[in-house]
Amino acid sequence: LEEMGLSYEPMPVDTRKGDQHKPGYLAVNPNAKVPTIVDGEVTIFDSNAIVLYLGEKTGKFLPRKAQERGPMLSWLMFVASGIGPFTGQYVHFKNYAPEKIAYATNRYEFEALRHWRIVDERLAKNKYMVGDTYTVVDMALWGWARLLPNILGEQAAKLANVKRLVDEISARPAAQKAVALKDRYTFKTEMDEEAKRAMFPGNYRAQAGA
Repeated sequence: LEEMGLSYEPMPVDTRKGDQHKPGYLAVNPNAKVPTIVDGEVTIFDSNAIVLYLGEKTGKFLPRKAQERGPMLSWLMFVASGIGPFTGQYVHFKNYAPEKIAYATNRYEFEALRHWRIVDERLAKNKYMVGDTYTVVDMALWGWARLLPNILGEQAAKLANVKRLVDEISARPAAQKAVALKDRYTFKTEMDEEAKRAMFPGNYRAQAGA
């Protein structure tokens, strides 16, 4: 939204308080995840769908060459089906699982690293994920990539090409405004019992009788 110069009204959703499970939010995103946008009569959820929708709506940050549209879609789906799920599951089993399961941690660490190495190799040959043009794919990737030092620790330092892209995007005024957006609001920071129930409801199925 910031990159494309579109006006918007942000609506905070405090996931540690369980706002994502309230009827009002479920009405726009039945998957109870953030983000979601409402554009007139159109509702779009999932960050990758959102950046693609906005790119097509404005005609901005999409590949210039027709033959690059296919690769753009492939890499955008790679972020959606590979980077996000495997990196997210690694974070979960490493930091939040109620019991430490070596198999799960090892599997998701391996897969997260494998996916990020593919990205790093891609960026070793291209300035951006789709050739020489900054696109919605880079935006989608940045959301995860900027957190890699916290996620992967020392292993993140080996992804030099990913870091190059992150540093470039993070220096963009739009990215800085996006990062600062959260500071307008006060979100819950404690990972207490309420937060765990809101973030990981599957861990409480037996207590709920599900």
